[in-house]
Amino acid sequence: MNGGLVSLLQRREAGILVMIVLFCLAVGLYKPQFLTLNQLRVTMLLVPLIMIAAMGQMLVLAARHVDLSIGSIMAVAAMASGLMFRYAPEIPWVLGFPLSIGVGIVLGLINGALVVYFRLPAIIVTLGTLNLYRGLTFIMSDARQIDRQYVPSALKAMSQTSPIFGIPWIIFMMFGVALLTYWFVMHTRMGRQIFALGSNPTAAPLRGINVTQVTLVVFAISGGLAGLAGIMYASRWGFVNPSNTGAGFEFQVIAAVVIGGVSINGGVGTVGGVVLGVLLLGCVASALPLLGIPGTAQNAIYGAVILVALVIDRMVRQRGDKAAGAMT
Repeated sequence: MNGGLVSLLQRREAGILVMIVLFCLAVGLYKPQFLTLNQLRVTMLLVPLIMIAAMGQMLVLAARHVDLSIGSIMAVAAMASGLMFRYAPEIPWVLGFPLSIGVGIVLGLINGALVVYFRLPAIIVTLGTLNLYRGLTFIMSDARQIDRQYVPSALKAMSQTSPIFGIPWIIFMMFGVALLTYWFVMHTRMGRQIFALGSNPTAAPLRGINVTQVTLVVFAISGGLAGLAGIMYASRWGFVNPSNTGAGFEFQVIAAVVIGGVSINGGVGTVGGVVLGVLLLGCVASALPLLGIPGTAQNAIYGAVILVALVIDRMVRQRGDKAAGAMT
């Protein structure tokens, strides 16, 4: 039993959980209102979009790629559903979900196709499509915002309440996506192949893994979840602006995923770690206004967090390599 407890405490997730607890206690001692139920609600409403997109980014990184275009995909998908709400209000609002997800999948597949068929680095491809898709958002909307009156009230209500203790549906949705991702990773052949490809891309084809198929799947999933985050952005904020929607979103998502223990070298990561990484970022974001730190400092904080997480990841890998060498 003691051995199992020690093993649990040595996991990366335990370290992140301890960081969350210590951070909340430290802020709570300085600003007691940080530990109230009202502030908890504020914190939880800051993270759903990040967590939904982070599940897709985790799979992309696990396959040894990266998707920098998710913020722009989110914007295109949100704008597509927003335009439907504006020009075809008679169409049931729930159809905005398959529309946004479908748009995200198509854009994600474009990323994946450029990576596998032209043998281009994913970081270069998605850096290009980040700007390409952002430009598409302006073209689609004629640089006009989808105002609040066009977003259906039922969609906006999903980020405000639900019959279940008044907890907004958007919070249930983010945990639902996390649970589905966990099932996909742990109980499907494709989920296992994604991590196997990231662990050893050279040996993957020799083990019968279709590298092209797996790569297209991870980018499609990432795009689809970014699309889902897009329509939920309209729900959360009640408008879609072509310049603001999803701007800088990719850095928040990557920060959460890397903090959660997903290695940029592929093959390593857990859904639980990513969930905790997202929650840690949410705690930081909700604490900044209480601490009097301007919101403009968030990007600097996220950048510093990414660098610290990368250093920790490097140290963990070096210790693992030394341990493996000692055993042999």
